[in-house]
Amino acid sequence: MIYFGNTLKTLRIKHNLTQKQLADKLGLTKSVISAYETGLRMPSYDVLISLARIFKTSTDYLLGINYHQDADLSGLSEDEIAIITDLIKILKNK
Repeated sequence: MIYFGNTLKTLRIKHNLTQKQLADKLGLTKSVISAYETGLRMPSYDVLISLARIFKTSTDYLLGINYHQDADLSGLSEDEIAIITDLIKILKNK
């Protein structure tokens, strides 16, 4: 459960959201988000799916089943996707 909480907090901060703002998007309270982030509670399936949609990631990533995050490449041309793929390869070989 700690992995989920840390991942949620990291994604929330990365997206410049406060706990209150995320709670409002989900129809929850700030204290529920805090409980998720500290590992005291786990979200329901519906909330988990909503979180994955908000952060454009998979539920597997949120739960720590899959340790890499997928990038949303929708709307990009094949050339743009190729450039991003090349950049990822360069960064991994650093």
